[in-house]
Amino acid sequence: MALLPIIEYPDPVLRMKAKKVRKIDKSVERLAEDMIATMQAADGIGLAANQVGVLRRVVTIQIPEEEPQVFINPEIVHREGERTVEEGCLSVPGYKGFITRAVWIKVRALDLSTRLIRLRAEDMLAQALEHEIDHLNGILYLDHLKSHEDLHKLEEEEGPASVEAAAD
Repeated sequence: MALLPIIEYPDPVLRMKAKKVRKIDKSVERLAEDMIATMQAADGIGLAANQVGVLRRVVTIQIPEEEPQVFINPEIVHREGERTVEEGCLSVPGYKGFITRAVWIKVRALDLSTRLIRLRAEDMLAQALEHEIDHLNGILYLDHLKSHEDLHKLEEEEGPASVEAAAD
């Protein structure tokens, strides 16, 4: 496994839409393994392939106390409700913001063995999935801010791990 460099805002690759994975082969498996290692090393909760400069629809998520998950070609098929959450992002270090996310979502994706995953997610998993799927579509959490006042710079003593308090 290799640690990959994490692309930071305002790099234009973060605004590009990732392409659908047509075949889950060794290169996709290796990408997913490297993304998990990179996400864990950065104390992140999620990572989209765009964030490591690969425009493929691959997402890794690891909620605290759970095993990492890989989602290939994930899509949100239903959203329900609204809630205000605080988010950070590995690609926007040093900042957090308050945005609106769904209370729960339904997601469809493939796993690394090409099995179809149908998942109803809520709380942190729903938030992380929304955040990472946004990345695949070239959308950053910054785009969801209602005003600039909803974004705040982190204090030095908070450190990089707290940037990832809610997602990514």
